[in-house]
Amino acid sequence: MKIKEMLSHKKSLNILKKTNALIEGHFVLSSGLHSPKYIQCAKLLSHPDKAKLICESLAKKIKKNFKNIDLILAPAIGGIVIGYEIGRLLKKETIFCERVKGKFNLRRGFFIKKKARVLIIEDVITTGKSSMECVKLINKSKAKLIGFASIIDRSTKKSLKIKKKIISQLKINVPTYKKSQLPKNLKSITITTPGSRFIK
Repeated sequence: MKIKEMLSHKKSLNILKKTNALIEGHFVLSSGLHSPKYIQCAKLLSHPDKAKLICESLAKKIKKNFKNIDLILAPAIGGIVIGYEIGRLLKKETIFCERVKGKFNLRRGFFIKKKARVLIIEDVITTGKSSMECVKLINKSKAKLIGFASIIDRSTKKSLKIKKKIISQLKINVPTYKKSQLPKNLKSITITTPGSRFIK
């Protein structure tokens, strides 16, 4: 895999803004918290030429930080395309897990070999809850988790459940507030409720 350059934080951020993957305003997140920023990686992926640059840069970081990857595991839906593209760039087998009755499972003939060295890839890591659910599948298969990767890491020390290394293309601080603790400037902006969880 030959990549001309590893994108800087500034260039990566500009790509997210240009594709509307990172937007500013007043948003109510699926957690119920309010935020002046919202991240939707699906918008980045709707621009394959720009997503390619981000994924190539992330793949280079992964190659530098993780050795001897046997398998890439991505949680559906957000991690599927990212996982595939990173797997293609690194020439690694890639599978995804999906929820069945609220719990992640391996379906479609996917399985994890015993003792396989597995890297979990997501689009965005906030608390790491989805990733930690993936870890259960790795442990059940008696394989080895080597770490995590994502396009965006928006976690905080307080919220993060992951203890192993996370490699991300971008580390972004996204402040959140309870409704009762909104700053004055956020109160003055009309509320938008993004995300598929709210679609009827």
